[in-house]
Amino acid sequence: MAADLNMTAALVAPFHQLLTLVSDEAETALKFKSILTRLKVTLLCLQPYVDRIDQLDLALNRPITESNPLINRLKHGHDLVRKCSKIASWNIIKQYIYSHRLLDFEEWLLRFFQVDVQVQLARDTRKVLVEVSDLEEEVNRLLAVPGRSSSSLSDRCDVPDLPDLVVGLDLPLTEVKGMVTKDGGSSVAVVVVSAPGGCGKTTLAKMVCRDAEIRGIYRDNIFFVVVTKTANLQVIVQKIFRHKGYHKMSEFQSDEDALNQLEQLLRKIGAVAPILLVLDDVWSGGESLIGKFMFQIQGYKILVTSRFVFPRFHSTYKLNLLNDQDAITLFRHSVCPRYDISSLPHDLVNKIVEGCKGFPLALTVVGRALCGQHEVILEKWSEGRSIFDSNSDLLACLQASLDALDDHAVVAAYQRKDMAIVKECFLDLGSFPENQRIPATVLMDMWVELYDLDEEGMYTLANLLELSARNLVNLVPDRNDPNEANGYCEGHFVMQHGMLRELAIYKSSQGPIEKRKRLIMDLSGIELPKWWVEQVQQPTNARIVSISTDEMFPSKWSDIQVPAVEVLILNFRSRSYTLPHFMLMNDRLKVLILTSYVSSAAKVSNLTLLGNISSLRRIRMEHVSLSFLSTCSSQMGNLQKLSLIMCEIDKFFENYTDMFPNLVEMEIEYCEDLVALPSGLCDTVHLKKLSITFCYKLGALPGGFERLTNLEVLQLNSCTTLLELPESIGSLQRLSFLDMSHCLRLGRLPERMGELRGLRTLHMGGCWGLDELPPSVKDLYQLETVMCDEDTAILWRPYENHLSNLKMNVVKEDIDQNWHHNFPP
Repeated sequence: MAADLNMTAALVAPFHQLLTLVSDEAETALKFKSILTRLKVTLLCLQPYVDRIDQLDLALNRPITESNPLINRLKHGHDLVRKCSKIASWNIIKQYIYSHRLLDFEEWLLRFFQVDVQVQLARDTRKVLVEVSDLEEEVNRLLAVPGRSSSSLSDRCDVPDLPDLVVGLDLPLTEVKGMVTKDGGSSVAVVVVSAPGGCGKTTLAKMVCRDAEIRGIYRDNIFFVVVTKTANLQVIVQKIFRHKGYHKMSEFQSDEDALNQLEQLLRKIGAVAPILLVLDDVWSGGESLIGKFMFQIQGYKILVTSRFVFPRFHSTYKLNLLNDQDAITLFRHSVCPRYDISSLPHDLVNKIVEGCKGFPLALTVVGRALCGQHEVILEKWSEGRSIFDSNSDLLACLQASLDALDDHAVVAAYQRKDMAIVKECFLDLGSFPENQRIPATVLMDMWVELYDLDEEGMYTLANLLELSARNLVNLVPDRNDPNEANGYCEGHFVMQHGMLRELAIYKSSQGPIEKRKRLIMDLSGIELPKWWVEQVQQPTNARIVSISTDEMFPSKWSDIQVPAVEVLILNFRSRSYTLPHFMLMNDRLKVLILTSYVSSAAKVSNLTLLGNISSLRRIRMEHVSLSFLSTCSSQMGNLQKLSLIMCEIDKFFENYTDMFPNLVEMEIEYCEDLVALPSGLCDTVHLKKLSITFCYKLGALPGGFERLTNLEVLQLNSCTTLLELPESIGSLQRLSFLDMSHCLRLGRLPERMGELRGLRTLHMGGCWGLDELPPSVKDLYQLETVMCDEDTAILWRPYENHLSNLKMNVVKEDIDQNWHHNFPP
């Protein structure tokens, strides 16, 4: 087949070479300009006939040999024009002779196409019609055979029909059209529409292909190919050939042979109009498949839809879910026509729309299942049953992305054990409240302890990126340079689509309660789950316990036996809260995440319990008053990390001495009443990271900093009242990262700054109070990166010759943006 296609190209190639040469000479030649212009017009008129001949030759599987009279004439014409261009202007005789030869050549072409070609075209067209008729008979014969599928013969690349109603895609259509029609220059433009299963990616791709503007650009060169999980490259190429009318296709010798022939076909049809290839539903690992269809052809675009993200292709459009209004419209339209929509209770509609989380597929599936069953569905949902209990199609659609983590073909870059952990990480995300941004550092705290991941967070980020690439989470960077200080993930937040959170909770809730790995409870009012009341004496094996309560939840807890719990997540919405005593009933609790969702810091009783849990290694408290902890006299000897976010510090540090002797990391953020740090902090000799950010009242750091000999990271971002750094900071030989960005009142740097011989990264943008650097900075031989504003960069110019490894990263400061950024979300 490859040879045949090359032979058919033997006609098109010399014709286009001749047309190109004549066009060029008509623009530049003075001697034969009028004749060459006339010949150019003639060739342009004959071009459709040449293309038609080539198409028929392919359809009839008939090669054109080099001895074809038309090919010989075209080559003769090419040589004739070349000779004309070399004739000297003084040689009038040769000009006269070759002018007549050009006219004779044009006359032969016209006569040949008017007589011989017209007859041949008519004869070939009849042959094609006969073969099509024979093919139709064969199709009918095959269709008459029971159990025999005709899909292999009927597969084409037509754009599928749109649903009866499409909502919420007007803006995405405009935006994706802009990406598709954008001039990509010489490179092949690949646009990826990415979203979880059931969000409307395929519908959006259909809308793009059926758009009048797109059809005006690409005309008949739009190919819509459904790829799916078990894609076969040769089958896809066969579909494209059939779509263009080449039905008599022999088998390709290899994938390479198929791609070579496809490229030739696309180059030929690309001369008529640009090409748009849609690859719908490409699965994980499909980057290589997409890459094989990337040919350097002018005007050629590839539109991909996938529930995954492909980092190789930067033009990615993430499709959002429906808003409430569009969700209600789609749901009402999807309800079974036999059912009277007006009889649906208003509260049921709202409950269903809320439960479907804006997923078009979920709304459609539930709507179609409603015929006469709304009482049953309402009863199930009122009992707290999951939407997946009665919608297997929806469950199958969303679970497919999760099941792909077990696919042998997908896990090539991962060890199977690592992929199993990625799947567990997805299920862990259901432990957090809906529609909340989860700091990546919180997940790192959990996963380090649960799955023995690295402390620096590299594998934590790898897991997050893997989930993000599969659209199972949305990974959002929140700060300008999130990858420096805390193992590549500080400053990132994770958000999860509501329906995917429902999937995580549903999967975690399967099986007997006592055998589940996770207990995820959303408690409302004073009622506890029935199983909790009945199984007080029945221990569970859950490693993660997540309890969310509302403002009506009482202070008293009923005991529950969770001896295996390692991570306890407590989310509450009351101004006063009491820690549960069952925390004391196990010796495996390693991580406590305590988060208040009220407007002011909540008062939490029983904080002193924490001193009696010897196994605790990581504590994170957010929006909590620490007054009750200030009286704690117990030593938390195993605590390695303490995170205080938007907390009321109160008198917490008054009793700090020896409370956390083995602390490795302390994180204090948005604590507005933090005025000073205790000198006892400097006795925490194991401390490697100290992060104090957005604490606007912190005026000074304590003396004795030289005792923090293991400190590697010091972050003081946006401590706007801080006046100076202690001179003793020069003793910290292991300090490699220092961030003092937006310390607006910082007036000077320590003279001993140059003694920080291990310093590699320095952030100091927005330090507008500095007007000079200490001369000792020239001794910072290990310094590699300084991120700063333009004014601060000027201060470094005199020292650049001394620092051979230094790279200045100058960022233009946007004051409004920075101040907006400096307040908590």
